[in-house]
Amino acid sequence: MTTRSSERSEEEGEKEEMSMFKVFRKEIEWGGRPLSIETGKIGRQADASVIVRYGETVVHCAVCAAKTAPEGSEEDFLPLTVNYQEKAYAAGRIPGGFFRREGRPAEHEILVSRLIDRPIRPLFAKGYCNDTQVTCTTLSHDMENDPDIVAMISASAALTLSGLPFLGPIGAARVGYRDGEYLLNPTLADRETSQLDLVVAGTSQGVLMVESEAGELTEEVMLGAVTFGHEQMQPVIDMIIALAEECAKEPWVLPSPAPELQIVHDKFMKDFGDDLRAAYKITDKLERQNKVAEIRDAAKASVAENEAEAAVAARVFHALEAEIVRGAILDTGIRIDGRDTKTVRPISAEVGILPRAHGSALFTRGETQALVVTTLGTEQDEQIVDALTGEYRQPFMLHYNFPPFSVGETGRIGSPGRREIGHGKLAWRAIHPMLPSKEEFPYSIRVVSEIMESNGSSSMATVCGSCLSLMDAGVPMKHPVAGIAMGLIKEDDGRFAVLTDILGDEDHLGDMDFKVAGTENGVTSLQMDIKITSITKEIMEIALKQAKEGRLHILGKMAEALAAPRESVSENAPRITTMQINKDKIRDVIGTGGKVIREITEKTGCKIDIGEDGVIKIASFSQEAGEAARQWILGIVSEPEVGQIYDGKVVKVVEFGAFVNFLGAKDGLVHISEIAPQRIAKVTDVINEGDHVKVKCIGIDNRGKVKLSMKRVNQETGEDLEAKTEEQVDA
Repeated sequence: MTTRSSERSEEEGEKEEMSMFKVFRKEIEWGGRPLSIETGKIGRQADASVIVRYGETVVHCAVCAAKTAPEGSEEDFLPLTVNYQEKAYAAGRIPGGFFRREGRPAEHEILVSRLIDRPIRPLFAKGYCNDTQVTCTTLSHDMENDPDIVAMISASAALTLSGLPFLGPIGAARVGYRDGEYLLNPTLADRETSQLDLVVAGTSQGVLMVESEAGELTEEVMLGAVTFGHEQMQPVIDMIIALAEECAKEPWVLPSPAPELQIVHDKFMKDFGDDLRAAYKITDKLERQNKVAEIRDAAKASVAENEAEAAVAARVFHALEAEIVRGAILDTGIRIDGRDTKTVRPISAEVGILPRAHGSALFTRGETQALVVTTLGTEQDEQIVDALTGEYRQPFMLHYNFPPFSVGETGRIGSPGRREIGHGKLAWRAIHPMLPSKEEFPYSIRVVSEIMESNGSSSMATVCGSCLSLMDAGVPMKHPVAGIAMGLIKEDDGRFAVLTDILGDEDHLGDMDFKVAGTENGVTSLQMDIKITSITKEIMEIALKQAKEGRLHILGKMAEALAAPRESVSENAPRITTMQINKDKIRDVIGTGGKVIREITEKTGCKIDIGEDGVIKIASFSQEAGEAARQWILGIVSEPEVGQIYDGKVVKVVEFGAFVNFLGAKDGLVHISEIAPQRIAKVTDVINEGDHVKVKCIGIDNRGKVKLSMKRVNQETGEDLEAKTEEQVDA
């Protein structure tokens, strides 16, 4: 048996490859590393397939779309699905778990899928409703360059080459900030020391999406980071355009807009326009929704007899809603609920509302309400995350739940969806920079946000409620954190309005969802999504300024409920005591087969974590139990000191004295002459086995045998009689 590859020359291999594949490739130097895009060799049956390499991180992306739109679709909805997946082999690892293969998407994969989806979705041509799937797969990870940016670039390139009505390409970049300098695509190691982790995506004209976590940076620094990232991604956009000029497929021809669209629009505006304007002046959400639904049903019924007009009725009515709401805001500056563009809705904040929880808060802003609960645990409660970069432990968890009743609807309740995971991570990023270190606060922390009502920006209500709940639990946060959502109405004629604290309808019918969280000192998290092709730096600047004003207002309202963290954790929370022992003594505390540590936990009821560095954390629900465990461990690891007094227990009586157990498992001999001040005939005349006594260490011989004395200690008070006598002599 022969190996063909060994018999074939390199030149022959290249000729064979050229005959089989028509490969197109572009490469640039970007951020100090080579970035390349290649197509034509892998995944050729997809509408487009690309391989993107950055350093030694490799991501494949394939795009497929249905050739026709689904029949009977009334809504102007794009059924776009983005799937990002990481293969364990990319990092030379075998997946954990019983099945030893990749299963359902991990939380990180879902978050990156959202990261890709958000900037590309607004760029599909209006009227395109074909089922479309973008699949990004990490094939290789060099442990330096994060695959998420590479995946975003690969999706942009594949869509641009596919011929689909995609108004791209987009670029993407990660921005760090250290020592007053912006960093382009910092490596995983660089990100550890960076004050900023910001991902920005956009077209050549402007920014489309921002996602970030920051360490209380100013609005100016954050805006500078977005601008820097947008500038630095331009070479990537140019490279994709250059590749497309060589090998892009013929653009899809979209059907012309149905003439019925304008006809139905004019009918609806004439017959229902005034009613719809009046409905959108109703400030109560449910009442407004019911009235709008009533008008919608009447409008649809009015064109039901004409099949062509009925087919576009839903789409036209939605467009009419947007036209009326947006026009009213731009013309009058007055919003749906009667506010101006800068006013925050009424706020109510309460803490300590659940008696058995370690920390709890109820935060209400208008018709958005979050019930947030904090639970404190031990090191054993940390989340174990299996990632491409290796397994790590996460001591802070924030979980967001959005039940259907929060918007007055019925629906499925089950495992968290993409929305829940995304909103939870956004709140996590906002809170995380303000948490104490593990050395300062050795607890695992889980925060759960239950959205009880929703009418705009429940994720920012989660940030505010989480902060209050954490402070109620006694977590020593560096500074309180609040969040606010900004919106945008922008027309082609250049008119625009930036809206503070947006409603659900303003989010739905508007052009931007711009969420900013932070302290009074600076921004800790920023997330921006745009529904139009881009926004200007001017708009972002205005949005950040209004957001700061709104954030400071909310922080003031939160301070009325709780201005600072409580001085101690709840009595229902575990008490954690930390102690340091010599690393050589760890095995003594654990014992053979864990016998000693098991006995301590069983007898005291405490949870005990022992680190490799000799740090021991004792978690208990009572101070007495924690102290008992601490003393037990001290007894095991401590060495007896001459002159020190200890509590002991007589374990054996012999003719010449008694053996006393002290300092945990240590024994020492009290000679008969050291039992009492006077001469005694028998040891049992004074003490017996099982008696609790106080002893003083008076010597340790060269074999490590400990000599103890009872007569030199007051057995009632534990006072050192020998020391007292010396003081009297000195006096």
